[in-house]
Amino acid sequence: MKCKLGDICLKIGSGATPRGGKEAYCTEGISLIRSQNVLDFSFSMGGLAYINDTQARQLDGVTVNSNDVLLNITGDSVARACIVPTNILPARVNQHVAIIRPDDKKADGKYILYFLQSIKPLLLQISSSGGTRNALTKSMIEALEINLPSISEQKAIADTLSCLDDKIELNNRMNRTLEEIAQAIFKSWFVDFEPFQDGEFVDSELGSIPKGWRVGTLTEIADYLNGLAMQKYPPESEAEALPVLKIKELRQGRTDAESDLCSPDIEKKYVIHDGDVVFSWSGSLLVNLWCGGTCGLNQHLFKVTSSKYQKWFYYMWTLYHLREFQAVAKDKATTMGHIKRENLTKSKVLIPSSQVLEDMNSTMSPIIEKIIANRLQSRKLEEIRDSLLPKLMSGEIRVPMEAK
Repeated sequence: MKCKLGDICLKIGSGATPRGGKEAYCTEGISLIRSQNVLDFSFSMGGLAYINDTQARQLDGVTVNSNDVLLNITGDSVARACIVPTNILPARVNQHVAIIRPDDKKADGKYILYFLQSIKPLLLQISSSGGTRNALTKSMIEALEINLPSISEQKAIADTLSCLDDKIELNNRMNRTLEEIAQAIFKSWFVDFEPFQDGEFVDSELGSIPKGWRVGTLTEIADYLNGLAMQKYPPESEAEALPVLKIKELRQGRTDAESDLCSPDIEKKYVIHDGDVVFSWSGSLLVNLWCGGTCGLNQHLFKVTSSKYQKWFYYMWTLYHLREFQAVAKDKATTMGHIKRENLTKSKVLIPSSQVLEDMNSTMSPIIEKIIANRLQSRKLEEIRDSLLPKLMSGEIRVPMEAK
């Protein structure tokens, strides 16, 4: 059966901005969901805002319930959707996010989420048809035509896809833990020197350090290769093109249909592969282990490599200096803050003796490799989910139903 989305929902509508400007926000209280919190298939706690009880009462009309679907309706993140997580309730949404509340006698919330994801290209198309800023209106959302099987089949379809998403989320949680462990170990070794307190220490320009260690720089332990202005290297055909890795792709961890394309004939050193360390030095300063597939490195990003040291060593040291780099970029008087190569050459690192470094490698390398492996597995699971999604939603593939 086909019907309009508006016919099977109790509520479809966007939120509102709290009154009072910055003073409306506080460090704890009622959650205020914004567009940066709504990702494809998942919710990000990063940047979650809070408002007080008085502000929340003014926004009672945009209260979020469990099982609500959240849909970004404006800007660059338009059409991203997820289910609201129960651990942030009670909550409200701002004007850039719509609440879609299904009538649970007619529709399953997760099924609606997967429906919205399956028609994302359509949502992007209609959101750009009305003006200069991408936007989805209430009437657009209500008019969406949805294929609606029985509630039991909806839940079966949603459960099938959720199994993949649950594993992806498990990998994400595992990686967050592994990253915290790696940073804790790094701090223990290179900041607090905890395993070396019983040994001899010597003076250095960074203070007292273990004997046998020395002070170096980021550019001594790694090569920082700036990317190319890829508009100068257009592909001859889309079929043979490489996607371009820009800051947007680094931030989201993958390329997409909107990513620029470049020629596959660029110098091999500018080709990025899974597991490479990439550092954006302009705009949004980020350091990440790229696991989004083969692509071409755009300018404003460094490919970080070393012929002398293990990946964890130059990755962790670059990450260690990231906060100071971000401060330097923020102080720039230009619209796009950045750092210069001299900032790299001035950034100090500690280089242990060969034997100590070898021992460190045996601990840290497996952690970094596990993070990469988890990300690659998640990417494969996403590909499987995205392949199944339109087939399940259209009825081309049917989910076996348990006998009653």
